[in-house]
Amino acid sequence: MKRKATFTVAEFAEFSRTTRDTLLHYDKIGVLSPESRGENNYRFYSSAQLGIVNLIRTYQALGMTLAEIIDLKEHRTPERVDEHMEQQIKRIDKKIDEWVRARKLLFTLKKIIHSALNVDENMIFVQFMQADAIVLGELNDYSRGRNEYDALLSFYRSCNEKHPDLDLNYPVWGFFSEERVKQKDWVWPDRFYFMNPEGHDKKPAALYAIGYTRGGYGQSAELYTRMLDYIDVNGFEICGPAYEEYPLNEICVPEDRNYLMRVMITVRERKGKSRIAKN
Repeated sequence: MKRKATFTVAEFAEFSRTTRDTLLHYDKIGVLSPESRGENNYRFYSSAQLGIVNLIRTYQALGMTLAEIIDLKEHRTPERVDEHMEQQIKRIDKKIDEWVRARKLLFTLKKIIHSALNVDENMIFVQFMQADAIVLGELNDYSRGRNEYDALLSFYRSCNEKHPDLDLNYPVWGFFSEERVKQKDWVWPDRFYFMNPEGHDKKPAALYAIGYTRGGYGQSAELYTRMLDYIDVNGFEICGPAYEEYPLNEICVPEDRNYLMRVMITVRERKGKSRIAKN
């Protein structure tokens, strides 16, 4: 049976597993034009052009742009195609790295949100917590009129310089030293830290007094006061830093007055005195 030499747009679209609109677009941008035109400017394609469609579809599946495809189609050699494929492998590898990083961030954010769902916001309790990986910043500098925002900017800059591959989209929370907590000075953090599963620092495994409150960043004084009273009355003592966290913040809550803050103060039992509250 003799193979048909030419095809209409509709026929060629069916044979090439594409669409009429796609073929018209290819013609418009010059990546694939009809082999001939008939009366009334009707487009006709040849069977030989099926290979060109396959070329275009293959290059598109490899992620190449139409501009790259046009250039490569006109000047393709095995060597040039191999070079383009190597470049595309590098692009794909970079994109894979980006998606892996995004996936880790998603899982961390989900874990943080889940940790604060259905908590009793009025309750303070003591609980042993496992260690968490963090990226802990240097001691904040509040001299010469510098404030918390200056310190936060320095924290980001320092992290970017020391860890250029670090994802800076993880939550940033506050670290208060044991001395600052005991002095009831919890306005500006001693340090900032990223809650990052790839961090080389640790929020250590320890016994923590844990409390929650609603409010924007830094609106924590009332909660700290209640927690210090709780720690004293229930036979505990502060023996380490406090970690101020915002598990429900702008990521999932529209108004800052409704952010959920969690404060975790490192404690230990005063011998013969403690009464660990149930979670």
